[in-house]
Amino acid sequence: MRLRNKPWAGEYIESHPAVVEQHPEKWGGRWSQRFANKAPLHVEVGTGKGRFLTEMAKAHPNINYIGVEKYESVLVTAVQRAVEEEIPNVLFLQKDVSDLTDFFNHEELDRLYINFTDPWPKKKHAKRRLTHEYFLSKYKMLLHDEGEVHFKTDNQGLFEYSIESMSKFGMTLDNVSLDLHNSDVEGNIMTEYEERFSNKGMRIFRLEARFKQGTS
Repeated sequence: MRLRNKPWAGEYIESHPAVVEQHPEKWGGRWSQRFANKAPLHVEVGTGKGRFLTEMAKAHPNINYIGVEKYESVLVTAVQRAVEEEIPNVLFLQKDVSDLTDFFNHEELDRLYINFTDPWPKKKHAKRRLTHEYFLSKYKMLLHDEGEVHFKTDNQGLFEYSIESMSKFGMTLDNVSLDLHNSDVEGNIMTEYEERFSNKGMRIFRLEARFKQGTS
C-alpha cells in the first residue's frame, strides 16, 4: 500500500485526545471507564480511513468501537470523520496490531473485525497475515468465549488461506460467503476498499469465526 505523506497528520491526531487514546496501555480492563459507559467492545484491526468503524458506531450507538491503525497518514482521515460527526462511541489507537495484548485484557473483547487486510501473497511473508496463527493466538486471548472474528476480503487466496488457518487453529466458521454482495447477509457496512472493488464487479468474501473452548 502506497501511503500519501501528510506532514500535518501527527499534529492533528495529537490535538484530538478525546478521539485518539495516546496511552491505551493504562486502560486495559477498564475501557468502559474510558468510554464512560458499560457496553460491548468491538475492535477493528487495520482500521484504515475509518469509514467502516465510524458508520458501525453510528448504526450501533449501544456498542463501543476501537480502531487500531499504525499509519498516521491513514488514521488521520478516520479521526477527522469522528471529530466532524461527533461520534461518542468510537476511539482510535495509533498502534501496531502485534501489540494488541498490551492494550486489552484477557477476554475483554466481544468482537474483532479484520477488513481488507494486506494479503501478503509471498509464502515467506505468511506470518504477517492478520489471520496467521501468530495473530489468532492474540485474538483468542482477548475475545471472551462467545466472542467473534468477522473477516472480509476481496482476495480469494487470502480467504482460502484464512479458512485453513482458522480451521487448523480450532475455530468454528459460520456465515461463510463467497460473494457477499449477492448473498442474504443483512446490515453490511462497506469499507472504502470494499466499495471500490465491488463497483469493479469483484467478489467480496466474508466469514464469521469463533474459538472453540479448550483449544490452543
